[in-house]
Amino acid sequence: MKDAFGAPQSLLVLGGTSEIALATARRLIALRTRRVWLAGRPSPALESAAAELRGRGADVRTVDFDALDSASHEVVLGKVFAEGDVDVVLMAFGVPGDQARDEEEPMAAVRVAQTNYTGAVSAGLVCAGALQAQGHGSLVVLSSVAGERARRADFIYGSSKAGLDAFAQGLGDALQGTGVQVLIVRPGFVRTRHTAGLPEQPFATGPEEVATAIVTGLRRRSETVWVPGALRVVMAALRHVPRPLFRRLPV
Repeated sequence: MKDAFGAPQSLLVLGGTSEIALATARRLIALRTRRVWLAGRPSPALESAAAELRGRGADVRTVDFDALDSASHEVVLGKVFAEGDVDVVLMAFGVPGDQARDEEEPMAAVRVAQTNYTGAVSAGLVCAGALQAQGHGSLVVLSSVAGERARRADFIYGSSKAGLDAFAQGLGDALQGTGVQVLIVRPGFVRTRHTAGLPEQPFATGPEEVATAIVTGLRRRSETVWVPGALRVVMAALRHVPRPLFRRLPV
């Protein structure tokens, strides 16, 4: 449950090495979050992330979680919820893919879709059911502006995020009145290790800015946040640009 200061006391991160997720965890720990589960594939990076958060005063545990192994999600995540209530679940796993390669190798494209969409549907439904059973909590879904409209440059990744975003919207509607909040986060270009070396896009941000938006959205019980906020207006306009013209835009 949230404490008297309105901050969540427990956090489950799906995608435990995500730079955005870890930046969010640091901010929540500073606001009195005391128990954190970092779920991801076993790796030195996952253990290092856990150690760093422990150094900030949190009780941190790692959980073996594979987004592609949907058959295991109910058991793996069920064990986490069996340890006690979870106030916030942050779904931060995903892969950007490589558009040129993925067009040439369909199975690589399928992997992007299965990770970003199918895995998220599976894990999202398991967590939503557990949150509903405990009667409270927030599910934060890390989406992307890339899902707002398919672009030639990244339509495979963008389509996976479009599916995830639509799923999260519907799930949020289904959970109305249950005490469970679904917060959809739509960042633009974020400077992370996954985007290192890529040309920087307009409205670029960093993990810290996204983390700030997530914490603010949780406090306000928002349904959707854009990072930066100006992208809400930009994408509202781009959604209505005719396709022949949209193809020629440098976006």
